[in-house]
Amino acid sequence: MNPQWKARYDAAVEAAGSAGRLALRYFEQAQHKVEWKHDDSPVTVADRESEQLLRETLHRAFPEDGFLGEEYGGTPGGSGFRWVLDPIDGTRNFVRGIPIWATLVGLEYKGEQIAGVAEAPALRTTWRALRGDGAYRGDRRIRVSDEGDLKKSLLFYSSLSWFLKAGKQDVFLQLTQRTERQRGFGDFYGHVLVAEGAGEIMIEHGVHAWDVAALKPIVEEAGGRMTDWDGGWDVNRADVIADNGKRHAEVLAILGGKK
Repeated sequence: MNPQWKARYDAAVEAAGSAGRLALRYFEQAQHKVEWKHDDSPVTVADRESEQLLRETLHRAFPEDGFLGEEYGGTPGGSGFRWVLDPIDGTRNFVRGIPIWATLVGLEYKGEQIAGVAEAPALRTTWRALRGDGAYRGDRRIRVSDEGDLKKSLLFYSSLSWFLKAGKQDVFLQLTQRTERQRGFGDFYGHVLVAEGAGEIMIEHGVHAWDVAALKPIVEEAGGRMTDWDGGWDVNRADVIADNGKRHAEVLAILGGKK
């Protein structure tokens, strides 16, 4: 295993745990001062302080690495590595007292997502993966489901409003008709549920690099696939699908209005 990758992966797990615990202290206060950004998304002091902690911790250990974070933007580096940070993925849940949120730490090397950590402190759970080392929930190795029948598949999604904004409400309804059950587990949660085999498909629209960089290694090291809605991959695309890889082409065809 590449020792530079492994050292950063271990640091990512530790840093995500520390930042997640910091955010959890704010979450447990049950009252949050919320500000609204230009894109109408919420931000709290917990978001900002958690990202600051992540940046300071990881920069101290790897000063030549670059950074991209939801709250403080991008900082270039010279090592080929870049950290992609979302201090609280699911801030809307966070401010409403819903425990489904996570601190996401993604690691890229020369543009490839090589490691990811999703620390969900309110759920007391960590999902993590390093390329070539498998995906884990805590210390238990996880794998996507073997279900290959779309009619027996469980579909996760974010908010229906995103599909309306994208003009994809009709294809979304087609997917709901072709799958057995649907659950609105958005943000990181739908992706890690796919990775651990609790469902087969997660589709989302309106994401940013910090929403998905940590999740791609987890899904794929668990045996799944994660692409944009055209079947390619660009961490900056707004659309994403993660699944167990059994019916990926069929789902893409539906999303593209071809079925």
